[in-house]
Amino acid sequence: MKNVVFYFGLILLLASCTQNPLKINVSSVSVDLKIKHLDVDLLKLKQDQMQAAIPALKSSYGEFFDIFTYRMIAIGGTEQPNFPELLYSFVSDTLIRKLELNVAQKVDTILLRKELETAFKHYKYYFPEKEIPVVYTCISGFNQSVVISEKLIGVSLDKYMGAESPFYEQLGLPVYKRKNMHPAKMLPDMMQAWSDAEWPKAEKDNSLLSHMIQQGKVLYFMDAMLPDLNDTLKVGFTQKQLEFCRRTEDKMWTYLAEQKMLFTTDRMSIKRFIDDGPYTATFSEESPARTGVWLGWQIVRSFMKKNKEIKLADLMSNTNYQSILNQSGYQP
Repeated sequence: MKNVVFYFGLILLLASCTQNPLKINVSSVSVDLKIKHLDVDLLKLKQDQMQAAIPALKSSYGEFFDIFTYRMIAIGGTEQPNFPELLYSFVSDTLIRKLELNVAQKVDTILLRKELETAFKHYKYYFPEKEIPVVYTCISGFNQSVVISEKLIGVSLDKYMGAESPFYEQLGLPVYKRKNMHPAKMLPDMMQAWSDAEWPKAEKDNSLLSHMIQQGKVLYFMDAMLPDLNDTLKVGFTQKQLEFCRRTEDKMWTYLAEQKMLFTTDRMSIKRFIDDGPYTATFSEESPARTGVWLGWQIVRSFMKKNKEIKLADLMSNTNYQSILNQSGYQP
């Protein structure tokens, strides 16, 4: 009987040790999340309504309306005398109308709202003094996936219609890009972009290590905002690619350390381990691209696990990348 009690207690202890410390109860946290759908309000307009509707659109959508017309669809602003014609030309384009139908079939904006509310409840829990951005959706004709300004996040729904979408194949997009163009990747992309904007990389350090740990911080931020999300969706790897990283973590780290790559500032060397692509050539075609980002994530996870007194806000504002590595005790 004593043995039974002992083993039962041991099981409880192990369970408590493996529980995700970032999985917190945010049911009591309240957020006032505003989502505005420019795609809906814009694409319903007929030609004879466009000119009269533009002032109301600009008033309702504010800065995002300018971001959309200047940066995303590149037709300029309302000061141009032919602006209504240019905007209607975009709205009435056959491709845009096809995208509108496909987005309606593929993207669940009601689910997106629920997921964003949960993510921003976590955000408010960790950063109570920060404002919640207004979220805007649009159809941009395959332009930027996510745009960020000081108080807003904009997302192009037509960039998330599914990896098998014939539109992406017709555009000639490579498979490694298409595999992350699906609805489940929208939320992590938005949170990643928000983190990048709120806590940009320190310019004073441009080593490979600084890029690795900066991106690792972003992924740890996503761990905290999206604690139930699979790691594959956070980092954009397939399950096989994730397993490759876990299996060869020690070898990848040893290579970077022994080849003295961590402190290189050579642009092409940094791109080889940080930028997206089909794979990391140094580590074989079985590897994903961005292996340096994944290693940086593990360093930051190790750092936070070893230094439990450090808050998420302290981590995100810490740009002493060497110190984070030193204090992480990282030994894959």
